[in-house]
Amino acid sequence: MNRERLNDVAVIGLGVMGSSLARNFASRGLAVSGFDLDVEGARAMAAKYPEAKLDIAASTEELVRGLERPRRIILLVNAGRAVDAVLDSLDPLLEADDIVVDGGNSLYRDTDRRNARAKERPWRFVGMGVSGGAEGALLGPAMMPGGDAEAWDRLKPVLESIAATSPSGPCVGYCGRGSAGHFVKMVHNGIEYGDMQLIAETSVLLRKGLGKSATEVGEIFAKWNEGELESFLVEITANIFRTPDPAKADTALVDAILDQAGQKGTGRWTVLTAVELGIPVPTIAAAVDGRALSSFRDLRSQAEAAYEPSRSALRDLTVEDLGKALYASKIASYTQGFQLLAAASEEFDFGTDLGEVSRIWTAGCIIRARFLDRIRESYGTGTPPALLALAPGFVADLSGRVPAWRKVVSQATAAGYPVPGFAASLSWFDTLTTARGSANVIQAQRDYFGSHTYRRLEAPETPVHTDWPRFD
Repeated sequence: MNRERLNDVAVIGLGVMGSSLARNFASRGLAVSGFDLDVEGARAMAAKYPEAKLDIAASTEELVRGLERPRRIILLVNAGRAVDAVLDSLDPLLEADDIVVDGGNSLYRDTDRRNARAKERPWRFVGMGVSGGAEGALLGPAMMPGGDAEAWDRLKPVLESIAATSPSGPCVGYCGRGSAGHFVKMVHNGIEYGDMQLIAETSVLLRKGLGKSATEVGEIFAKWNEGELESFLVEITANIFRTPDPAKADTALVDAILDQAGQKGTGRWTVLTAVELGIPVPTIAAAVDGRALSSFRDLRSQAEAAYEPSRSALRDLTVEDLGKALYASKIASYTQGFQLLAAASEEFDFGTDLGEVSRIWTAGCIIRARFLDRIRESYGTGTPPALLALAPGFVADLSGRVPAWRKVVSQATAAGYPVPGFAASLSWFDTLTTARGSANVIQAQRDYFGSHTYRRLEAPETPVHTDWPRFD
């Protein structure tokens, strides 16, 4: 390890994300040390990128000795036990005001526990979400730190130097107290699940419902990416459908991919947390369910053979209809995510600035999209809306797209195409916009079988119980 000067920052965990982030730090003129359990693999990686001059340590002890004080150490290891194991190894080595940043996809409750641990130590801990994948980590990610505010103040110049930038500035900002950083990243990933599901459903309707070729679908998404649907996920989907299979001539690579979607847990965490906080996130839940259903490939094949469903072309549907429905459903997904962020901020005393969150997401992250600037405006000026979908601009957007939205869901369902994301989003919208729905019947049922009481319209503060009659 280089002893001529102390390094500015260290990265522990030099896999795809960690090595990319380390190289990003180095590209900004910082002296970077690194450590990985696979020391030889880490050294080989450093040798592959000599311009970064990464200083690979053989142990955490050597890593800590080689850092400028107070130290700044970024962890990019797998969520769970691996994070605790690294903290255990660092704990006796660290000194006053050293900062350890968990930049992985940790569950926010684990971050709460680690924050509590750090309060009893001289060193400081920061839970930080990082989004953008390997390319983002290398060229500029979006980062969502939370917790120790003083630690953030010291980290800010270094993190801003490597962050993605948008017209509103570096895409990194303080997300709030406690485990707010990892909570914000969890919700980011939940919205990402919803977005990906909606785009995937759209592609199926374009191909199977409208008979478009893979190349045509790619061109449609590319055109959409020039307008209001502009986003990273729409952009890469356009590229995906235009990519040929290197193993088969005149065939799209996407058609050779097994339709079983993986997941690492953040979408599921989002749904479970939303249930606990009483916030409806049906678009995100439909996406999580969709991935789970995709894993039962053999069962799906058996069911298709047993029921022999018929699916017809969508002759009355247009590409424009699908674009409008996709946009409306995306707004539903983002609205659900931001409502969850607001509820968590209040419940856990995060103090999260929703306008700042939307600003952080304007570049670098996976869900970056053109309308995030409008979301930022909605939360950043005057009185924020009670719900994103109730902001005046988005009310106008959704109102004008409802007919196409209904057309897509009804025709796709009638033709036998599964559209759980679209359907859940529209059902959420219809429930939201129904002042008097069906819950009165549910309350009557609860009171009938369990004496749970109900409240009358003319006296909503007073619980009432009825001895319900039987009409046998």
